Amino acid sequence: MRSAARRTVVVTGASAGVGRAVAHRFARAGARVGLIARDAAALDGVVDEIVRLGGQACAAAADVADADAVFAAAERIRDVLGPADVWVNDAMVTIFAPFVTLTPEEFQRVTEVTYLGYVHGTMAALRQMRPRGAGVIVQVGSALAYRGIPLQSAYCGAKHAIRGFTEALRAELLHERSGIAITMVQLPAVNTPQFDWARSHMKRLPRPMGLTFQPETVADAVFHAAHRPRPEYWLGRTTVLTILANMVLPGLLDRILARNGYRGQQRPLRASPERPDNLLRPVGQFHRTHGAFDRGARAHALLVPARAARLGAVTLGMAAILGSGLAAAALRARRRSGVRQPLGSGGA
Repeated sequence: MRSAARRTVVVTGASAGVGRAVAHRFARAGARVGLIARDAAALDGVVDEIVRLGGQACAAAADVADADAVFAAAERIRDVLGPADVWVNDAMVTIFAPFVTLTPEEFQRVTEVTYLGYVHGTMAALRQMRPRGAGVIVQVGSALAYRGIPLQSAYCGAKHAIRGFTEALRAELLHERSGIAITMVQLPAVNTPQFDWARSHMKRLPRPMGLTFQPETVADAVFHAAHRPRPEYWLGRTTVLTILANMVLPGLLDRILARNGYRGQQRPLRASPERPDNLLRPVGQFHRTHGAFDRGARAHALLVPARAARLGAVTLGMAAILGSGLAAAALRARRRSGVRQPLGSGGA
């Protein structure tokens, strides 16, 4: 990969939250940054921020659910900044609601943006990377790609789908002996504006569940993954524990989430019936990097390759099994020794 100062990096969902933080992170490293999101005015603000950071940027407004719009945006950015060396898929929408209250149109819209938006972005990236046989695609994912939670069925389904399609594509790239790398970064809860503008059918305002991290922490992880691509990274102890626990005790997590998942995703504040949401169109006043949860949000998180985390868990599990076996064998040996001990041969 070319040096940071000469790379072109394209970020979808770049107008707010994680996408905006990722754009800032690459700009500080000297990369040329292409920005894709629906709101042109919000993107202009990100361009100004990147220029103040000493970088160069090109914005192209597009709804990632529209494949042709994404392809046109990618071509516009290529014409201004050069072909993409790194492509970061991050755009998403979600709905906080029990599945039975969702309409087919709502579920479809979340799927089109959060899943097919990644498909369209990946197609656009490959159009520019395949002729050179080089590049990195970063899929910004979630622990929810492994473990679904209540009230976000459409979002969880989309994140699971991203993981499946990305794994299939990686195998195809390996089959072609391509120099293009594709990596996923699975996230914990992040303090972004999504909780202020996501559609909700609940009576109370949404909130992130569990430990929450700042968008800049995610941006650092994405930057690292773009430079050292592995098949998958897990960010944060909660992500690691959630994924590993779901592999071993999915039924237990079902019961825990059934008991705590509703309350854990709602603030005490009641939601106004007039509250705007960004499912179908942007909500301008919330285009910023941070959400409403700065207090308590963490600025640092463990980043581990998924393969290492799985290997570590297997090693610890085998060690525990071996240790239990040795302890049981020792106990049986002591018991056998006690049975064979002659009567009256105790201590003085």
